[in-house]
Amino acid sequence: MRMYLSSFRTGDHPDEMLALLTRTAATPDVAVIANAVDVLPDEERRAAVEREFEALAGLGLRPSEVDLRTFFDQPSTQVATALSRFPLIWVRGGNVFVLRQALARSGADLALTELLRQDAFVYAGYSAGVCVLAPDLHGLEQCDDPKEVRTAYGDEARWDGLGLLDHVVVPHIDSPGHPESEILGAVADRYHAEGTAHRPLRDGQALVIDGDRPPRVR
Repeated sequence: MRMYLSSFRTGDHPDEMLALLTRTAATPDVAVIANAVDVLPDEERRAAVEREFEALAGLGLRPSEVDLRTFFDQPSTQVATALSRFPLIWVRGGNVFVLRQALARSGADLALTELLRQDAFVYAGYSAGVCVLAPDLHGLEQCDDPKEVRTAYGDEARWDGLGLLDHVVVPHIDSPGHPESEILGAVADRYHAEGTAHRPLRDGQALVIDGDRPPRVR
């Protein structure tokens, strides 16, 4: 399993993400999953996706969006086929509860889990795209509004994470330039008080996971 889990955007060491890639082409294709911002108006959502495209293209990658909404309520084999051609999948930030529901409704939660176990691609992303990997999402409602799931899709929020990590990654810690830094500091304090396994990351940092090697924070 290969992962580059950043606090914000591509972080200070995107070379670590590129090093995880098994290069099969001069310009690797990258799937951008941006469903964490599905609650935004269409124009704002498009601008948010374009920012991801620009950042990834600046690293020499070739991004294209895989919008999970097109796979809602379909067999997970369909989204698995769409995702399996990408050596890198980039999951941007936004609302973790909206993202979790999009993953569930599309079957991408099952597809990504299986493809990761096969080491078929690198999972990378930031903020909500990292938080969603936890076993459980309780506590994150202090930052992200679960009611936005109903606004986006007409559904109730789920509280289970993907369980691909055995802890919660808490982004934007001690990052005064980020508007969610203070509230996520309170989330981390709550986890500490409750004994919930978690790993804080400040903006610029990323957790790098490469197979059986010990995870590293860069």
